[in-house]
Amino acid sequence: MDLLTQGLLGAALSVSIARHKDIRLASGVGMAAGLLADIDVLVASASDPLLVVEFHRHFTHSVFFIPFGALIAAGLLWPLLRNRLAPGRLYLYCLAGYSMSGVLDACTSYGTHLFWPLSDERVSFHLISIVDPVFTGILLLAVALAWRYWQAWVVSVGLALCGAYLVLGYVQLQRATDMAESLALAREHRIERLVVKPSLGNLLLWRSTYISDNTIYVDALRAGISGRKVYPGDSVALFVPERDAEGIPTDSVLYNDILRFRLFADGYIAMDPEIPHLLGDMRYSMLPNALNSLWGITLDDEHPERHAHYGFYRVNTRAVRARFWSMLKGDS
Repeated sequence: MDLLTQGLLGAALSVSIARHKDIRLASGVGMAAGLLADIDVLVASASDPLLVVEFHRHFTHSVFFIPFGALIAAGLLWPLLRNRLAPGRLYLYCLAGYSMSGVLDACTSYGTHLFWPLSDERVSFHLISIVDPVFTGILLLAVALAWRYWQAWVVSVGLALCGAYLVLGYVQLQRATDMAESLALAREHRIERLVVKPSLGNLLLWRSTYISDNTIYVDALRAGISGRKVYPGDSVALFVPERDAEGIPTDSVLYNDILRFRLFADGYIAMDPEIPHLLGDMRYSMLPNALNSLWGITLDDEHPERHAHYGFYRVNTRAVRARFWSMLKGDS
């Protein structure tokens, strides 16, 4: 999730096990430890743009890296806190703060190498958006109250509410998945692959992306409590490198980048309908029923010896925001 939520969760977990006199120190230690997992974003290369994509949410987010991540955090904080916390107590707070960083990211839809090195699979539970103000707000209020009033039990209540919110996300995911499967059945489509994930900042409006007969279909699904509504989207041809990358040598750098990007996007790749030569990740768009991909790689088949350019393409205009808000409210 976003850095603020990662840090707040780390702070809440550390405070939940802290001694009364350590509550404020533990909140700072836990926040720092919770943020440390995202240090893998520094694994980047100017000559290979996809390297940062491959290593973000990688080994530092693995459950097997937790004790080492906590040790690194404690080592970095020790010079600042050596006169205020015993080494064992500092490590314990770092361990609590770091412990759920990878699991929290796995609750989103981006994908986390949660069980590396035993498995290189990206784990995604699709329970919550990468940015969710409700989830973050609960943590922020709990940590702030605990810090202000020296009451650790407040964060325990906050953590319980966050857990309940994730359970609600699971329920909504099942409802939205049922809607997606029913929609495909009505279209007489045989779903070969399907991913359903929450749109930005809520558990009400979901994005369905499925593959049927070498075509990607996207739709917005509003899984309301009192009623459900479908906002049909568009479709685009699935990009199959073995078929569609004609003219690009299979032993070239560019072709290998296409395969790397397909692995990262879990196979949901297609040429962007509006941006020439852009191969996009069709799982993500600013609007849950649109095909405009948030990120992708540019295919320059005239220079296959070069790495593909990786870029972000967020279209956040007033019209887009208005359409999103209209679907979120359930308007026709």
